[in-house]
This record gives sequence, C-alpha cells and structure tokens, in this order.
Amino acid sequence: MSAGVKIFSGRASTALAGRIADSFGGSLGNVVVSEFSDGEFQPSFEETVRGQDVFIVQSTMPPVDNLFELLLMVDGAKRASAKSIIAIMPYFGYARQDRKDKPRVAIGAKMVARMLESAGIDRIMTMDLHADQIQGFFEKPVDHLYASTIFLPYIKLIDTGKLIMAAPDAGGAKRANSYSKKLDLGLALCHKHRKVANEVAEMTVIGDVRGKDVIMVDDIVDTAGTLTKAADEFLKNGALSVRALCTHAVLSGPAYDRIDQSNLTELVVTDSIPLTQKSKKIKVLGVADLYANVMKSLISHESISALF
Repeated sequence: MSAGVKIFSGRASTALAGRIADSFGGSLGNVVVSEFSDGEFQPSFEETVRGQDVFIVQSTMPPVDNLFELLLMVDGAKRASAKSIIAIMPYFGYARQDRKDKPRVAIGAKMVARMLESAGIDRIMTMDLHADQIQGFFEKPVDHLYASTIFLPYIKLIDTGKLIMAAPDAGGAKRANSYSKKLDLGLALCHKHRKVANEVAEMTVIGDVRGKDVIMVDDIVDTAGTLTKAADEFLKNGALSVRALCTHAVLSGPAYDRIDQSNLTELVVTDSIPLTQKSKKIKVLGVADLYANVMKSLISHESISALF
C-alpha cells in the first residue's frame, strides 16, 4: 500500500472494503466498534492515523446506524489528526430525497451532505447518485463514478445482435439514452403511474420492442415492483427477453420473491450493497477495482476522467 494511506471500513461494507484494499495493494486498518446495552455504539481506530490519507468505506443504506457510524468514524479520524479523510460511499443513502416534491418535507440528501462536511470529510467518492445535482450539495470535491464502466463490457459480452436499451420509468430515460448512444442501440421506456410510494398503478410501453432482447438500466432496485411489471409489459409488447442492470441492490420487502417469480432473465447489480439473500436470477459485478484505481489516481494526483 502507498505510504501514508490507510483504508478502513464501517460494518455495512466490510466485504467490499476488503476487496478494495486488496485491489489497491494493501489491507484494511483495524477498527473496533464497542456497543452499549441500549444500542449506542462507538467506533475506535486501533492504529495511528496521524498525518495519513484516510479512506473510510461505508454504504449508507438503512438502518440509519450505517450513516451515523460513518459520521462517527470521520469525526474520530479528524480528531486523531488524519491528514485527509475521504469517504467512499458506494451507495449514497437518502439520495431519493433530493428536492421538495411536496410541501413540508425535508431535503434529506442535502442534510446528509452537510452532516458529512461538518464531521470533517475532505472528499467523497460515490457511484450512480439517484440525482446528479446532489454533487452540488457539497462544498467538498465529489468523485461521482458510474456503473456503466462495469455494465457496458458486460452488455457487449451478452450481445445477441437484437438488443435494445430501456428505462423502467421516465425518470431513467436519460440514463438509458446514454447507454443506447454509447452502444448504438435503440431505446424504449415504460411510463408508470404511482398512486402511493413503492406501488405502481399502471404502465405503458413507449417504443418498439418486438423481436428484441430488452436491457433495462436503473440506479436503484428497491421493492422490484417497477422492474418486474416493466418486464411483463415489454414481453406483452413482443420482446424476446428482458434483463435489468441496476447499480444498487436495495432489495427491500418482497423484492427477492418478486425477482425469483418474475419474467426477468436476470438482474445484474453491483456489490455496492451486500445481498441479504441468494437468488438464481441475480448476478453481482464487483466495483472494487474501479474504486481502487480512482484511489491510486487521487493519491498520485493523476486525472480520473478516463474512468468516467
């Protein structure tokens, strides 16, 4: 490992952090988390970080303890005189709360940004934010990586000559369009209407998918209701098969059952969030090498634009 660099992990991302450290050429630093009987916890760095560039890896999916553990670790590193503190957040929780979409609600993503900066971060690395403008919530540099770096080679491997890119909803049209342009493929999308959160009332397919192998792309798969219903709609409109590529496998509630019972050929995700169950239809692609390469470029003050 480069001199003056230490990598630590919160408990939510230990496995991924270990792979990042291996790819970087080192090992994880020692952190001990003490827990009190009432649920309170206290992370402690069990080795010096004075004058070091400290990387802390932690995705902040629920429970909120994951976010607070990251904040405590950042504060601990700052108070231990770390030279710089870089938060690696493969999954940036609360990113769906990026604006006021109705009266009297918080902008959660902005709050998270302010808390991280108040705790003492000098930089953040994350991937496929739900809304790109979240980068502007920070006054510190944000390295916003894209899973397309990993997904595009995979799409080329499974190319049947009949592929078409698709978005499961209108909000993902920009992302799907960027893939279609890069791969010179057609584009389709589903327009969905929700009556309540996490429940899709109706869907309409826009675009011709007859005789095509559909590949949907999205940043998050949560309850999988949208994905599985979109797959049904594409098949009803003549698609030969439907796959989905989603960066962050939140997979809450009935998600695993829905995916296993769905018409999806497969769901491809990254390891930004560890899976809690096994599924024969879910394939996981690793992001460790990507993060390690960005870290090396950062330490050596080299450009990372080629990785975007």
